[in-house]
Amino acid sequence: MNIFEELQQRQLIAQITNEQEVKNLINAGKAKFYIGFDPTADSLHVGHFMALCLMKRLQMAGNTPIVLIGGGTGHVGDPSGRSDMRSMMTKEMIDHNCECFKKQMERFIEFGDDKAIMLNNADWLLKLNYVELLREIGACFSVNNMLRAECYKQRMEKGLSFLEFNYMIMQAYDFYYLNTHYDCNLQFGGDDQWSNMLAGSDLIRKKTGRDAHSMTITLLLNSQGKKMGKTAQGAVWLDKNKTSVYDFYQYWRNVEDADVLKCIRMLTFLPLEEIEKMENLEGAELNKAKEILAYELTSLVHGADEADKAQASAKALFIQGGDDSNMPTTKIEMQENEISLVDILVQCKLSQSKGEARRLIQQGGVSVDEEKINSIDYKVSADKLKDGIKIKKGKKIFHKAIL
Repeated sequence: MNIFEELQQRQLIAQITNEQEVKNLINAGKAKFYIGFDPTADSLHVGHFMALCLMKRLQMAGNTPIVLIGGGTGHVGDPSGRSDMRSMMTKEMIDHNCECFKKQMERFIEFGDDKAIMLNNADWLLKLNYVELLREIGACFSVNNMLRAECYKQRMEKGLSFLEFNYMIMQAYDFYYLNTHYDCNLQFGGDDQWSNMLAGSDLIRKKTGRDAHSMTITLLLNSQGKKMGKTAQGAVWLDKNKTSVYDFYQYWRNVEDADVLKCIRMLTFLPLEEIEKMENLEGAELNKAKEILAYELTSLVHGADEADKAQASAKALFIQGGDDSNMPTTKIEMQENEISLVDILVQCKLSQSKGEARRLIQQGGVSVDEEKINSIDYKVSADKLKDGIKIKKGKKIFHKAIL
């Protein structure tokens, strides 16, 4: 099976500008493609993970990835999928986040001569002359067409700033710059980026007369319609200091039944023949597939040793007296001889506020050492915390609190 057919069978391709040309390009290992990552935080999250896996697959098939860090576009902010304007970041914050991204990406993509390259669009976007950009690039864009783009239409009622309106032009300019300076002939992005990506292909055609192609990958959604990587506590990060290895493992172990095979197909590197054997799994057998998914992805991000520990710790939680040494743990600070469970939940970041913690307890969503707690006045003594307590939130979240 060639790589293009594999991408199709893994249900990764959503839209494409010229299927036959792109198919030939990818299968021949002649695609020099880019994916952009705006540095909106100091860590990648699992929403980026899909793009990284795609880059790895294509690189393994002989194609050349260009990882584009958005040190320039990060000054503006992508309005796609947003109901309001992103918070403005300082240059220092953006530069710091770019460095964090680079370190994490090196675990997935092989960089070096004739391999992958990493670039930062701040190197050309921040040097642009405004009037020159308007004359040379702005003249290639129709405002009417731009306003028909989904990423802008959804913002018109609440207001779209002129700052964000320029994002499409900046992203299109990136593809044009990479095409003319690095022979980049293909761009990838999420399905929500289609309008921006088409703008880049059109710009290259108008300015150079050459064809360059765009392909979007299917956004992976869970069955509640939330974007991959979002939980009640926020994003699931690839940095283990922001999301512990155990929590990362548990996130994938607890995906909805309807999503597990989709995730295995799109994100793991297991052979398709092996995945097909899982198609009709149900009940307890489907849980085995979830364990495979969690282990494979944790191993990809954090290494096999950490994945082994997370898997062993997850299994031990359901065994009386099992080893909980790898369970996420918070050291509790207390001023008196006892502390309320409400305060413990907040310190452990199992609740965002005391009000949320009280509601969680009142709804029967918290257990301490296998005992369900119903009183918001429940307190834990310092002596008990010396040995540590095991907190269970809902059905699937476990956390250890220790003095």
